[in-house]
Amino acid sequence: MQINNIDNGNGFDWGKTSADYAKYRDIYPQEFYGKILSRGLCKDGQTVLDIGTGTGVLPRNMYKYGAKWVGTDISYNQIEQAKLLAQELNMNIDFYTCPAEEIDYPENTFDVITACQCIWYPNHKITAPKFARIMKPGGKFLILYMGWLPYESEIAGKSEEIILKYNPDWTGCGDTRKHVWVPDEYLEFFDITLQEEYDVNVPFTRASWHGRMRACRGVGASMNEDVLSKWDDEHKRMLEINAPA
Repeated sequence: MQINNIDNGNGFDWGKTSADYAKYRDIYPQEFYGKILSRGLCKDGQTVLDIGTGTGVLPRNMYKYGAKWVGTDISYNQIEQAKLLAQELNMNIDFYTCPAEEIDYPENTFDVITACQCIWYPNHKITAPKFARIMKPGGKFLILYMGWLPYESEIAGKSEEIILKYNPDWTGCGDTRKHVWVPDEYLEFFDITLQEEYDVNVPFTRASWHGRMRACRGVGASMNEDVLSKWDDEHKRMLEINAPA
């Protein structure tokens, strides 16, 4: 993918980091899923489309609540990982490779459409009217995001410094508490009914935090092998000094 306002237009490929993504990005705590369920979403026979599903973290973790899930992603490698993980758990989830702009379903198909960690990537002029058309009357478009707080966590801050050392064009840094961004294009078709942000504590070991950072867009999805090796070594050394095992 290459998007002008992301990483100064430099390309990135989630498929390059799919193995790390599958292993280290399934990190949302139960409170995260509980918030979704408390809104009456993604449960009890509802049909749900998860765009930018990656390795299927959201559908797999919410499968037990009874919704019928479809997951799409632009990356073939991500979808292959999603299929494997779902098969291991005997879950009937329809995963397929497709850009969000090319999703094609009849009108009034879905009760819920979810966009978790991916709202920045689609062409909203195409997806906004498309999502409105394929959603049932009264359906919900759920935008989800969980980020770290580098100005409050020493380890997160040091991790960002090392990424920027090797990838100075990465724009995924410097996060703070704020509402998740809702692109203007969706406001023509949807009304905002709730915006909420909250803190959660997610425990990491050295290995799991290293893997989590390696799987981010600014590292595994964009660095070449030589630069990634250098980042890998320096990030591990930082964690050995600053983080408990």
